Amino acid sequence: MLEKLEELFIRFQELNQKLSEPDVIADRDLWQGLAKEHATLSEIMEVREEFLRVQKEIEDAEELLSSGDADLKEMAQMELEDLKPNFEQLEQKLKELLAPRDPDDDKNVVLEIRAGTGGEEAALFASDLLRMYSKYAEKKGWTFEITNLSDTQINGVKEAVCLVSGKEVFRHLKYESGAHRVQRVPVTESGGRIHTSAATVAVLPEAEDVDVTINPEDLLIETHRSSGAGGQHVNKTESAIRMVHLPTGIEVDCQDERSQIKNREKAIKILKSRVYDYYKSIADAEYSGMRKTQVGSGDRSERIRTYNFPQGRVTDHRIGLTLYKLDAFLEGEMDEIVSALILAGSTGELSASDED
Repeated sequence: MLEKLEELFIRFQELNQKLSEPDVIADRDLWQGLAKEHATLSEIMEVREEFLRVQKEIEDAEELLSSGDADLKEMAQMELEDLKPNFEQLEQKLKELLAPRDPDDDKNVVLEIRAGTGGEEAALFASDLLRMYSKYAEKKGWTFEITNLSDTQINGVKEAVCLVSGKEVFRHLKYESGAHRVQRVPVTESGGRIHTSAATVAVLPEAEDVDVTINPEDLLIETHRSSGAGGQHVNKTESAIRMVHLPTGIEVDCQDERSQIKNREKAIKILKSRVYDYYKSIADAEYSGMRKTQVGSGDRSERIRTYNFPQGRVTDHRIGLTLYKLDAFLEGEMDEIVSALILAGSTGELSASDED
């Protein structure tokens, strides 16, 4: 890892020089490409500098441990107790930053949440997941838009489709695809018995124009009145858009905006992403026999994570990681598991499991 960091440090210095050269500045495309690489390396260099500083402090403290001064040895031991956890966190962060990158990592995503088995409790859990991802996006400084929402009478969610935009959204959310299982006493349960239900999550990279081309002749577009919340204006105006891609049968319904034009723009974004994911999954299957863009075998029915309320724990079965921080996790404090998934995904150590 240190050798790789040294190579990147040299490259970072080269980029600092190139970005100030007149001929590079004059070539807009070249400058933008180098500037993007520079921005990526800047984060790595910041963590590298802190990593090397802490490493040096640990070495100095370990030298003091071999001294004959009891006070110095005690001081050095206290310093090491503080420094080593910090060092391990920085090492983990560097491994994550140095991991091979997916071409889609920088893309925005279409996030789809659907209630699974478990009736109304499953819908309530889907609502919890929607809120969790919204909170996580907020902490990351991303934009989180709900484009279509089908809810229940007691605030559950049958289905939600969202657009999430920002820095490296797909990189952080791509391993959320799969079935999420909850174990708790439902609010509708009078006997106090623990029930198990589930919701499914799908994360699709937002397709760009260069990724997929949609022929207008292949689209069936209809307008209709929005349902659910929105007031009299929404109910009286045919602002909602239903869009069907005829070759694949993929359908999108968008009714978030009062403007038909805005709903149409969002619908085509989601449709492109679903069509892109559809054809990409076929291509992946032809070459490798499995979905490379999703976790495990790519079957979204696989149970990837369990949220156990009685024990206050969340367990990701693919990496065998359990945190007893369920409340914080549901408030969007997801980074510990997300970072571990990114690292495991880059090294091929992810595996689907149904185990508790």
